[in-house]
Amino acid sequence: MNEDPSKKRLGRGLAALIGEMDKPAEVAATPTHRSDGTVPIELIAANPKNPRRTFSETELGELADSIREHGIVQPVVIRPDPVRQDHFEIIAGERRWRAAQRAGITDLPVIVRDVDDRAALELAIIENVQRADLNAVEEAQGYQQLVDEHNYTQADLAQTIGKSRSHVANTLRLLKLPESLRDMVADGALSAGHARTLITANDPVALAKRIVAEGLSVRQAETLAQAPQKTAPQRKAGTDAVHKDADTLALEKLLADVTGLKVAIQHKEKGGEIKIAYHTLEQLDELCRRLQQPA
Repeated sequence: MNEDPSKKRLGRGLAALIGEMDKPAEVAATPTHRSDGTVPIELIAANPKNPRRTFSETELGELADSIREHGIVQPVVIRPDPVRQDHFEIIAGERRWRAAQRAGITDLPVIVRDVDDRAALELAIIENVQRADLNAVEEAQGYQQLVDEHNYTQADLAQTIGKSRSHVANTLRLLKLPESLRDMVADGALSAGHARTLITANDPVALAKRIVAEGLSVRQAETLAQAPQKTAPQRKAGTDAVHKDADTLALEKLLADVTGLKVAIQHKEKGGEIKIAYHTLEQLDELCRRLQQPA
């Protein structure tokens, strides 16, 4: 059975992918492709699928000033343009490319890699995540691109970019926030930590406004996000506890001790239900791990 080479690459991790970027390009099969060196800047275009969408005008101006004085220290990583012959598309380094244009640079130092769309997106995300150039929403959108266009699982993503699975899952969940809140993250009004607390909030927009207005810490925002969800079940539990027999209460305590989470058992005319409350994705991951352990 033929193995998908891109899937095979997943198991080799971040170091291997970065190592591939540093290897010389193979140009024998495509003699029109330039080897590593310089390329006229007008022959290079931005990648329309670049996960990074936001570029600070102030930072671009400062980088342009630095380039005028010191030149470009780190080459831009590019690939042959899939449509236009003798043109190139950026894999990593769009900010440097933009600043170089402002600085009046005519020839750009480059590393050329002949890679497909999937590998180009992988490398773009890895480079941006490694340099902390993406805001949390851009990072989530980049992950979602790999899921939608290249059938990645969350485990694949975690292995490829060198992050934990819970980090990937929490980041992807930011895309469930209202667009107005995603914009606040992209603009820097909300940090990634604050944004994650909003996911479980009953009214994320109201809480986001309060975070900004009062300058709340992530811990304070987390407490506020959880408080409405804790209060209602506690009142209900207090009412129902009178009607629960000792065996049911003892079983709830046993399950709570085993899972480390709050457990509520409700008997009905036929059967019943067990509710297990969790507050973070890490708690859910741990519960799933325990349930999957062999008896």
